[in-house]
Amino acid sequence: MKIDLFAHAREDRPLVAIMLLLIATFSLGFQDSLMKLMSSQTSFWQIQTLRSLGNLSLLCILAALSGGSMLLRARNWRGVYLRACFLGICMFFFFSGAPFLSVAQMAVGLYTYPLFVCLFAGPVLGEAIGRWRVASIMTGALGAALVLSPWKESFTPVQILPVVAGFFFACNILTLRRMCRHESTLALAFAAGLVFLVSGLVGISVLTLWPLPNDIQSGMPYVAIGWPTLTTAVAGFAVLASVLNLTGNICMTRAYQTADASLLAPLDFTYLIFAAFWGKVIFDNWPPADTLFGMMLIISAGMIIAWREQRSKKQRDLNA
Repeated sequence: MKIDLFAHAREDRPLVAIMLLLIATFSLGFQDSLMKLMSSQTSFWQIQTLRSLGNLSLLCILAALSGGSMLLRARNWRGVYLRACFLGICMFFFFSGAPFLSVAQMAVGLYTYPLFVCLFAGPVLGEAIGRWRVASIMTGALGAALVLSPWKESFTPVQILPVVAGFFFACNILTLRRMCRHESTLALAFAAGLVFLVSGLVGISVLTLWPLPNDIQSGMPYVAIGWPTLTTAVAGFAVLASVLNLTGNICMTRAYQTADASLLAPLDFTYLIFAAFWGKVIFDNWPPADTLFGMMLIISAGMIIAWREQRSKKQRDLNA
């Protein structure tokens, strides 16, 4: 049995890509809300290790069912593992603030990544940064400022962490589209799982051999403790997180491999809607008015970028 979703991408399929992206944002929004919920019972390094073991096990099963172990091998291993490293760094910064931030704050910080993609378009992709891109960057920056609200007394540097995650997620997107377009989704997911596993084990080893001072451990236990006591709840959550994470990442990867990023960018922002939805369902926490307005500005900035990119592509096709 060969499952087409896991094979190497050969052509663009926009409608399928849209469906896959919606599944991805729904699954990842749910997973990220659960990660915050469980952050008081585990550590980043523990759940990263357990989730990665689950991911790698599931990937081996999927590969065996859909074509063999060759689907786990990267064609361009440099690009694939560079992308995996960007994702690993992104996840560290994104989840480091989970115990202190709302799901909406985490989501909005991460979804500043289209602004970074726009900024990198010149030096990385050789594209001109015109007035529309400048307008989108300014709009998105204003939205991020409203959500972060650095002028408020309640502001803490922890709120910057998801924005840093957005920077590295942008690096992941650019690497995926530029260097990994024809890789199998299983190879990309396997590389990410392997890098996540190694980073989790390194974090556990370092913090076990050289534990941080007690005041730091008590202040930031989620990232300052290597291996807390493993409970049945955490183990069960790790299995669920593996399924959600693998579903979301495989679907998102294949979506961006089989449709233009400019087409998918507006729908990618449904993650913010799902994050707010899960925040309300799980934590009974709905974003305040200024945060919602900031979210709308960031979504608008992403749509400006997407509209402009789609228009530019049509113009290039006409001139070809």
